[in-house]
Amino acid sequence: MTTINKDMIIADILAVDAELAPVLMASGMHCIGCPASQGETLEEACFVHGLEVEEVLDNLNEYLVQKNA
Repeated sequence: MTTINKDMIIADILAVDAELAPVLMASGMHCIGCPASQGETLEEACFVHGLEVEEVLDNLNEYLVQKNA
C-alpha cells in the first residue's frame, strides 16, 4: 500500500487512488482539477488553502488503510 506524504504532487496522489479526490475536497481543497495541482505538493496546496497538512495527511492515509483492510 502506498502511503501519502506531504511532498507528493496532488496529481500523483490522485494517481494512487482517484477516490482520494473526495477526501481532499472534504478537507477543504476544492481545486483538485486546477492546473496548479499538476505541479503543487500537498504541503504547498495546504499552505495556500490555510489547511493543516498533517490533518489532511491523516485523512488521506486513513482512507487508504480502511479501503485496503
